[in-house]
Amino acid sequence: MDNIRNPIIPGFYPDPSICRVGDDYYLACSSFELTPGIPVFHSRDLVHWEQICNAMTEENGLHMERNCGVGGLMAPTIRYSNGVFYIINTNFADRGNYIITARDPRGPWSKVRWLDDVPGIDASIFFDNDGTACIIGTGNVWDNGTGVKERGIWLAKYDIKNFRLAGEPKTIYNSALRGGASPESPHIYHIGDYYYLITAEGGTEHFHAVMVARSRELFGFYEGFPGNPVMTHRHMGYDCPITNVGHADIVDTPAGDWYAVMLASRPIDGNHKNLGRETFLCPVRWERGWPMFSPETGRMDWEYNAPNLPQETYPPERTFDDFDGETLRLYWTMWGTPEPDTLRVEHSAASLKCVRRRLDDELQPMSMDAGRHDDWFAAYLARRQRDMTATATCAMRFTPRNSDGAGLAVVQSMNHQVHIERAVSDGRQVLRVVVVTADFDTPPYFPGFAGHTKRETVAEIPCDWQEIVLQIEMNRQTWTVRYGAEKDALKDLTVLDGGVVNPEKVGCMCGTMVGMFATGGGTDSDNRAAFDWFELV
Repeated sequence: MDNIRNPIIPGFYPDPSICRVGDDYYLACSSFELTPGIPVFHSRDLVHWEQICNAMTEENGLHMERNCGVGGLMAPTIRYSNGVFYIINTNFADRGNYIITARDPRGPWSKVRWLDDVPGIDASIFFDNDGTACIIGTGNVWDNGTGVKERGIWLAKYDIKNFRLAGEPKTIYNSALRGGASPESPHIYHIGDYYYLITAEGGTEHFHAVMVARSRELFGFYEGFPGNPVMTHRHMGYDCPITNVGHADIVDTPAGDWYAVMLASRPIDGNHKNLGRETFLCPVRWERGWPMFSPETGRMDWEYNAPNLPQETYPPERTFDDFDGETLRLYWTMWGTPEPDTLRVEHSAASLKCVRRRLDDELQPMSMDAGRHDDWFAAYLARRQRDMTATATCAMRFTPRNSDGAGLAVVQSMNHQVHIERAVSDGRQVLRVVVVTADFDTPPYFPGFAGHTKRETVAEIPCDWQEIVLQIEMNRQTWTVRYGAEKDALKDLTVLDGGVVNPEKVGCMCGTMVGMFATGGGTDSDNRAAFDWFELV
């Protein structure tokens, strides 16, 4: 029998939320600025997981914008009640909080229902035993006695039939620690005689933590657990191989055992979080009316005994795509919501148009009230890097003109990227490697944000091949770029320090994406790049 091995879902799949319906477990994650959005996974044993859909698509109202990487869709909650699945979420590229529903978690999911009367971020939905629905959210709702409102957690009854608040929000909690930073991601559970509130605290970086509080009354003020935090690695140092542990959601098995999913990161050399925040799982045991996360060790471990559930395995995720079908597999994403004809999957190839937008357009401040930008997208078809060592290879047919460019790209948030591209330089056809970085003092969601993007060509050779194979081998932070006419006869072009693309300052909110791109370099172009196959191993 296979044991639980962490991360249970490797790669950039953060902010996990989980629910059980009968013998089936469903888990949803944040997708930030990717299209489609909100990947949903299924399991019967909490050990093996399979992606079954992306809940947010252009068909049911997804609008997404390519910007800093850390905007868009974040912190979903998935729940089930009376035959219906619900996902509540925030879209920073649109009107804010919304709900979608489905009878089948594989989809289709409903059109977006905007929650214009639900303020704040990280909204969550709770269904009590009698079917009563409530919304839990975050905001500046706690009066510290000086008349200044601080961040806290609020709760309000919700009219689930008409999708609107059915009562005034009431403050139910402030923070586990006095003046605790960023109390957020609230979830409520009715277990036995108590209502339990689980929150995150400390911010999603190194000081992230899981806190718990309880109340006998749903709308009472919740009593914090004296032993908080119930899970954190912030006391274990920056060299700890698992960091940023937090943002938990709990679920039981039919036999009454409990488990928690949460996000965490696997840093390289204590600083670099190439893979972003991934989904981890640990057992939970109840003692004296409080949950104990990861009993015996009190930390997130790499492996746990499997739960007493019938195991069901799934085929491993594909490593090779030849694009012979008309649709893409669920793990493929684009950056922002593309215009029609940006991507074509036909004639056994994925074809990308050289759109005006670049992968490395200047960063912009992030705000939900900044208005929609329908042309903020990139022609970038990519997958998540899921291991510290990974090699991406593609076969491309492309002849650049003017400012056009196309090739293979590794993208981290905040305009930290590597492009391996066919382009025109000083009137000649070339193959070049461009390293992109950005300077910024504050995150883009803080007032006064400003960033400056820098581009450096670190290798360039003459190349007029219309057909070419490109490869980047990412061995932790040593990245080797190769090229050639055939996959089995590639030549080294340059060796890069991957830490330049994954500096500590970009944080862990997003992980690296690797894939194929095309651009007009700031001008509209009808040129296209065709990719016959792509491999990620």
